[in-house]
Amino acid sequence: MRIGLQVPSFTFPGGPERIGPEFARIAREADEGGLHSLWVMDHFFQIAIVGPPEDPMLEGYTALAYAAAVTERITLGTLVTGVAYRHPGVLVKTVTTLDVLSGGRAWLGIGAAWNEEEAHGLGIPFPPLAERFERLEETLRIARQMWSGDETPFEGEHHRLERPLNSPPALRAPHPPVLIGGGGEKKTLRLVAKYADACNLFDSPEMPHKLEVLREHCEREGRDYAEIEKTAMTYFEETPSVDRAVDIVGRNAERGVDHVIFSQWPGQDLAGVLAEALPQVEKITPAGR
Repeated sequence: MRIGLQVPSFTFPGGPERIGPEFARIAREADEGGLHSLWVMDHFFQIAIVGPPEDPMLEGYTALAYAAAVTERITLGTLVTGVAYRHPGVLVKTVTTLDVLSGGRAWLGIGAAWNEEEAHGLGIPFPPLAERFERLEETLRIARQMWSGDETPFEGEHHRLERPLNSPPALRAPHPPVLIGGGGEKKTLRLVAKYADACNLFDSPEMPHKLEVLREHCEREGRDYAEIEKTAMTYFEETPSVDRAVDIVGRNAERGVDHVIFSQWPGQDLAGVLAEALPQVEKITPAGR
């Protein structure tokens, strides 16, 4: 089993001047502790489940580039980028840049987007849900094409790229892994089966059902279900502890999850706890493996 850390809040004691040093400390502790992945949200306003919109929120890819500079091994990604926020060609260039500068440690985490408040607040076009899913599939196709080195024009319903050049290429072979967030059974999990290297679902009793739906989509797409990394987003409902971390990972392993990502809520400091739990976590085998 793998474990990762998501940092969704940058409301640290000491105000904005402490955000850089505190985030760097967290990233270094997660890296030195052997955690597999470090994630930030791709939001511009804080989301309601974490805090008010006025709380400090960093732009995701700038934050990850900063984390890359202070770490050596941990993989880096957004959980997840809203497809409406960036032109696909620019997004692929951004993730590629992160991959090159980090030595091959970038993920492309992506989803259909949902936060209409921040989009309207910053003047970002926010099309209806059906169109956002169309744009998501086009973006996944564009990413695949650009990472393959194919510079022929791309003609989609929503995007036209005359020359999708991507130089320098990503270091990760064959490309940075693509993670799609969300558990929608008709569209999202179908796109996982068709395009993604990983899925991200919430830690909930619905997990086995969602993974069974994904398995069915894989069968229809002719895809090997086992090659898709199953990740779960979770958090500590109680005081964080090593024993509780191991229990949470074990519960998700029984459901067929490979990679558990713990979200660090305001006031928590999880990197040390998760690093201490790692020797026990690495002995846990996901169901079906």
